[in-house]
Amino acid sequence: MRSPFFKPSPSPSRSPLRFTPASSPMRHTLSESLVEENINTAESLIAEWDPSHQTSSSSSSLYRDRRPEAKQFLKSVKDLQAAMHFFVKENSSSDKLVRAQFLMQTAMKRLEKEFYLILSTNRQYLDPESISTRSSSVSEGDEDDSEDDLNFAGSGSESLGTPERTSPLSSATVMADLKAIADCMISSGYGKECVKVYKIVRKSVVDEALYRLGLDRTLTHSQIQKMDWELLETKIRCWLRSVKFAVSTVFYGERILCDHVFACSLPIRESCFGEITRENAIALFDFAESVGKCKKSPEKMFRALDMYEAIASIWPVIESTFSYDSSSAVRSQAVNALVKLGDAARLMLADFEVAIQKDASKLAVPGGGVHPLTRYVMNYLTFLADYSDILTDIVADWPVEAAVPDLSSDASPISARFAWLVLVVLCKLDAKAERYKDVALSYLFLANNLGYVVVKVRQSALRYLLGEDWVAKQEAKVKQYVANYEKMGWSKVLASLPEAQPAAEMTTDEAKDTFRRFNAAFEEAYKKQVGWVVADPKLRDEIKVSLAKKLLPRYREFYETHGAPLRRDTFREGIVRFAPDDLGNYLSDLFHGSEGSGSFSSGHSTSSSTGSSKKGRGH
Repeated sequence: MRSPFFKPSPSPSRSPLRFTPASSPMRHTLSESLVEENINTAESLIAEWDPSHQTSSSSSSLYRDRRPEAKQFLKSVKDLQAAMHFFVKENSSSDKLVRAQFLMQTAMKRLEKEFYLILSTNRQYLDPESISTRSSSVSEGDEDDSEDDLNFAGSGSESLGTPERTSPLSSATVMADLKAIADCMISSGYGKECVKVYKIVRKSVVDEALYRLGLDRTLTHSQIQKMDWELLETKIRCWLRSVKFAVSTVFYGERILCDHVFACSLPIRESCFGEITRENAIALFDFAESVGKCKKSPEKMFRALDMYEAIASIWPVIESTFSYDSSSAVRSQAVNALVKLGDAARLMLADFEVAIQKDASKLAVPGGGVHPLTRYVMNYLTFLADYSDILTDIVADWPVEAAVPDLSSDASPISARFAWLVLVVLCKLDAKAERYKDVALSYLFLANNLGYVVVKVRQSALRYLLGEDWVAKQEAKVKQYVANYEKMGWSKVLASLPEAQPAAEMTTDEAKDTFRRFNAAFEEAYKKQVGWVVADPKLRDEIKVSLAKKLLPRYREFYETHGAPLRRDTFREGIVRFAPDDLGNYLSDLFHGSEGSGSFSSGHSTSSSTGSSKKGRGH
């Protein structure tokens, strides 16, 4: 087919060229001229920005100083690519191909420099926090947006090559610039140079971000296991403050940036992201695994659970951020850390149970108060209950071997585990109660300690783990212990008073003997019990009210019937030593643990007299 621009001469003698339709040399000539024109156009712009020339362009930046030319520069590169393809196909020995290749190398050096400058001088727009919070709309495939971001307001009205006042940059603009350069260099066969620059700069950004977080990535397993616990705990606290930010912001932001810049090539972005983050991410979770391998002790339990919870809470982000096959080592390291921390928690929980069972303290708490073992165990369990969600995962396949009384049969494994630990300490307390020689005091000790357990359960997350039925059953046991204490501690006092008996049926001598027996029994009970303790104010008041209800009405009835005559006749003998109100005062002084805080008057008293009232009561 002939070219429309070619008109053959009617006479061969009038034309120096011989027309041979089969070869069509003029068509090739025209194509070459068009390609050469494109090369000339590209050369004028590329040469101006040749970084090897000692001109102002060598220290300036295309994207910073004359951004409108950036789009034209990329177009020139595409034109050079087309020219090179043309000459490779049509005339591979053409000197124009060599010229185009030289221009391409020059252009790539400029783009490599621009790529580096954008990465290194725009960190405020490329910091992980800014990137990670950006809209997910900046993702692979947004090529139209990338092209638009190269344009500036008013750029069409200004001549090419004239610096202009640009609108403020943004993360989206900077990321679009990087993507445009990366696309151009990769499609031109210079992806290796582009990737090398990107890895170097972004790796330093990630290193710096983690350094600022205070994470020590140089510690070995041996160093961690030999480290003093106070120092190690300090490093664990730093790790706990930093791990979520490191994963959800630093690594996640780097993944977004890498995926966007190298959207045109999955292998490249996978390789870049892996090389930039893998070492730091593995070190981050390796520290947690090393802590899980450290020597176990109950006080270390909570730090292990904190670390387990921290990793578990960000596991979806870990999976999505390190989803590449090249990042599988990071996911594996995070899983290993969870496994080791979970194993450590189970072992420390088992050790905690053994420590309770082996407690050999022979201390009998003065006054039958709350035992230190009870306080330690229940405070430990209340803190532990705050980790019930995490512990549910850890003990899911670790059932309690024995049946736990007072707990429903369908209780969860974690509920059964807590109920079992409480049962272990209560059994230990039963044995400790036997050390008290006074049976009444042993029951008061049990009431005090079980009451403390119930209060701690009600005031913490243990309430939801053990359930209201369990709590109600323990409260009933506390009441039974109190009833047993009252029976053993005050039965002699109550027995000294007659049951409801008419005054006429008791002689004066019988009344005197009754008062003497009551005085002796009450004084004995009071002197013995004034040093006893009920730590819980509510339980203390309940016991006092219960004693008063049992004792005062019977004494008041007897006192009103026989007390008045005897007070007149036996003043010196001190037969009637207590008025009913005096008994109430003495009872109110019990269970504060202030042994010997009061004394009894040797003279008789009346309800209005202060002579027989106990003095010096410590209220």
